[in-house]
Amino acid sequence: MAMSPVAESASVRYYPIAPDVRLNVRNGPGTSYSIVRILPEGSKVPIYCQTPGTTVTGPYGTSNIWDNISNGQYVSDTYVNTGSDGYVADRCS
Repeated sequence: MAMSPVAESASVRYYPIAPDVRLNVRNGPGTSYSIVRILPEGSKVPIYCQTPGTTVTGPYGTSNIWDNISNGQYVSDTYVNTGSDGYVADRCS
């Protein structure tokens, strides 16, 4: 699958989502936003930027950090194994 050269950056890393989870992807950084797709178990996601949003409790703790994984697509950081409780990417502008 071809990736858009505009969105690509050498610094983008891919992170695994929590095991045995089908993760809701939303069109904004919070649980009030619509679900646009569901990631299958075992997915890895890029994190282009991170932003505060709804506080969520997941397999990796409680946090208000949301990860931007594609244009207009966000997942709660508490379901992504980044190895950190804090920000691992730039803030979304």
